[in-house]
Amino acid sequence: MTPKRINLALQGGGAHGAFTWGVLDRILADDRLEIAGMSGTSAGALNGAAVKSGLARGSRDLARDTLENLWTDVGALTDERLAPWLAAFSPLAISHAIEMSPLYQMSDGLSRAVSPYMTGSMNETALRKIVAGLDFEAVCSDRGPQIHICATNVRTGKIKLFTGGAIGIDAILASACLPTVFPAVEIEGEHYWDGGYTGNPALFPLYAPDLPRDILVVNINPLERPELPVTARDIQNRINEISFNTSLLREMRAIEFVQRLVRTGKIPEGVMKDVLVHMIADDPLMRQLSVATKTVANPIVMAQLRDAGHRAADVFLDRDFDKIGEGSTVDLEEMFS
Repeated sequence: MTPKRINLALQGGGAHGAFTWGVLDRILADDRLEIAGMSGTSAGALNGAAVKSGLARGSRDLARDTLENLWTDVGALTDERLAPWLAAFSPLAISHAIEMSPLYQMSDGLSRAVSPYMTGSMNETALRKIVAGLDFEAVCSDRGPQIHICATNVRTGKIKLFTGGAIGIDAILASACLPTVFPAVEIEGEHYWDGGYTGNPALFPLYAPDLPRDILVVNINPLERPELPVTARDIQNRINEISFNTSLLREMRAIEFVQRLVRTGKIPEGVMKDVLVHMIADDPLMRQLSVATKTVANPIVMAQLRDAGHRAADVFLDRDFDKIGEGSTVDLEEMFS
């Protein structure tokens, strides 16, 4: 059986990217699928680079091992460890425990009041060591899937895409550079912040003629929350989610607009690429979490997210595999009606 080719759009969201790890691990285990192209931001950039590193060396198992090693290293970054017995509690309870811990409250308050240029680069140094462990000869090679890394140009406010030989340690760090935590990353005289502000992730690089029509978005920021946030903590959390979903929703709305023009005969079929959109997400789980579990890479939470990613990918493959290459499984018209 010839594998179905798909593109992956990997959203950023700090330690919540462990959900995407689970999704990718499940996809890599399914030889019915071939990853043709990837676009990633922040944690999505890290995940994409890990997958590319393994596939460029000719092995799905290498890609899966690289992902596991990456997230094991990320989980070791923080001292904010919770007692192992807390694993029996819900993600919501663990999230609240992290939020109420004195260490988190101190670091969160510090990030709001003190510039990262004053506190030094300890956080960046730790992340740099992890990123440096990737095989960049493989990541930058022509072998395996195409990969695009998104960052935000601080001076212009525009999106910057790194691809091919331009992808290095600094490009990954730029894509994950939260401006309240890290100093801007300088590359060739320009400074960059987190790509989530302008493309989380960017979909347009995946419209290339040599890539398949199907784009599978792995979404880790809840699109909707039914309750009105009224506490300061919940308001800040929802602002974070909306901010980092805006660019993705804008691009998906543009896809829906083009599809509507084709349906109504205002654009002839074949003039523009008919993009098929799919999505893997677990909004009920993500609504139990918060900015705290994004910024504190707790191994207990990350293991729960990885397992949830496995389950969500299983649901997608069981329910929607046959629709890949045939039609979208996300109803964009309903989403934006």
